Amino acid sequence: MIEKLDFLVQKHQDLVKQIADPAVIANNKEWQKLMREHSALEPIVEKYQEYKSLKESLDENKEMLTDKSLEDDFRDMVKEEIKEIEEQLPKLEQDIRTMLIPKDPNDDKNVIVEIRAGAGGDEAGLFAGDLFRMYTRYVERNRWKIELMSVSDNGVGGYKEIIFLIKGKGVYSRMKYESGTHRVQRVPATESAGRIHTSIATVAVLPEVDDVEVNIQANDVRCDVYRSSGNGGQSVNTTDSAVRLTHIPTGIVVAMQDEKSQLKNKAKAMRILKARIYEKQLDEQNKEIAAQRKIQVGTGDRSAKIRTYNFPQGRVSDHRITMTIHKLEAFLDGDINEMLDALITSDNAEKLKQINK
Repeated sequence: MIEKLDFLVQKHQDLVKQIADPAVIANNKEWQKLMREHSALEPIVEKYQEYKSLKESLDENKEMLTDKSLEDDFRDMVKEEIKEIEEQLPKLEQDIRTMLIPKDPNDDKNVIVEIRAGAGGDEAGLFAGDLFRMYTRYVERNRWKIELMSVSDNGVGGYKEIIFLIKGKGVYSRMKYESGTHRVQRVPATESAGRIHTSIATVAVLPEVDDVEVNIQANDVRCDVYRSSGNGGQSVNTTDSAVRLTHIPTGIVVAMQDEKSQLKNKAKAMRILKARIYEKQLDEQNKEIAAQRKIQVGTGDRSAKIRTYNFPQGRVSDHRITMTIHKLEAFLDGDINEMLDALITSDNAEKLKQINK
């Protein structure tokens, strides 16, 4: 660990010199890139310097105790200081180890969230609506922004599918833990016998990407246009404004018809297509990680059942970390930080195990 920290200190010093170089300052894009690297390293370098300073003080104090001429009162003071330092060092070491965990490069990105009704008929669509409201309230609590991209309702107040963009600082770092299958257990409003039904909805959280990260060749995308349709298939537009994009190499298809403008639909569809292609690339990278890690959180596996919302018992249970919260109403109102904090802690603990192996 010390060897790695010394390397980071040297890198930090090199960055300080580069940032001050007039030639680098003249290249604004390069200067901003180096500044981001410098800002990312600054906290861990400061923490390491604090650790080294304490270690030096500890060594000096222990050296003083070897002096037989030291007065008893002063010796007691030195011993007390040694005790305080020895209590501080393990916490500092743990903080440093946590800071050494490789940061997910997508953590600061905006996200595209896709919620789809699964098994359970109309009730699954209503549950998809509950999840959308939950995330909307969570966005409001964090003062982020939300932008609807595509809505397909089920005619009874729920959704077959809803896709939206969340913009804000560090959105992906928290929302990525929501990818997966969400299960609800409750008595549907349409159930006259009062029987509890189980329905599911899937959530996919995709980091928004730019052209540099996903370079799509024009020849790789087939664009089909058609007329928008509403419930029952009736035409709701007299022009071919709806767009369907097919990425030929991966077979990924995105259809968009919410806007009256074909160009706007195509632009929205392209943003979603890029995010899905990027997600596919991430999934392939994560297969290796998944084989090594016991607890899978934040890998974007939407097929895995991650959480159950049980209305009769008023509880929410996350199956990845076997955690249950008995505040279902507050949870569905966007109060989900307690669960997300626990997921992040578990994820970091697993990563620390890998670092320490």
